Amino acid sequence: MLPSRRIKIFACKIPTDMRSGFDALYKKTKDIIGLDPRSGHAFLFVNKNRTRVKILFYDGTGFVVIAKRLDKGVFSKFSPYYRKNIILTQAEFALFFEGAQINKRFIESPPPT
Repeated sequence: MLPSRRIKIFACKIPTDMRSGFDALYKKTKDIIGLDPRSGHAFLFVNKNRTRVKILFYDGTGFVVIAKRLDKGVFSKFSPYYRKNIILTQAEFALFFEGAQINKRFIESPPPT
C-alpha cells in the first residue's frame, strides 16, 4: 500500500476530523506533527472514536490520501504519555492498519534506525 518500506510512518496523537481533506491534513502535519509533508514519509491520522484512519503521503508528484473505516472494533490507542512524535515500524503499521490491538510494548518500541 505504501510506496516504500524505507519511509517512516508518523502518527498524530490528536484525534482528527475525518472530513479533513488534503489541505487540512497537510496543515496538521506541519502544525501538530511538526514535519514537512513533502518529506516522503507517511502521516497517520485517527478519528476520536478510533474507527477511521487517514494516511497522507507525498509520492514525488503529488499528495496521496488513503482512508479506511473498520467494520468492527477500533484502532489501537496511542499512549497519552508520548511526548515526542510516534513513529510506527512497518510491522506495527501493518498490525495497526488491520485493526489489531497492539500492546504497549509494541507501540513504545524504539523507532527504526
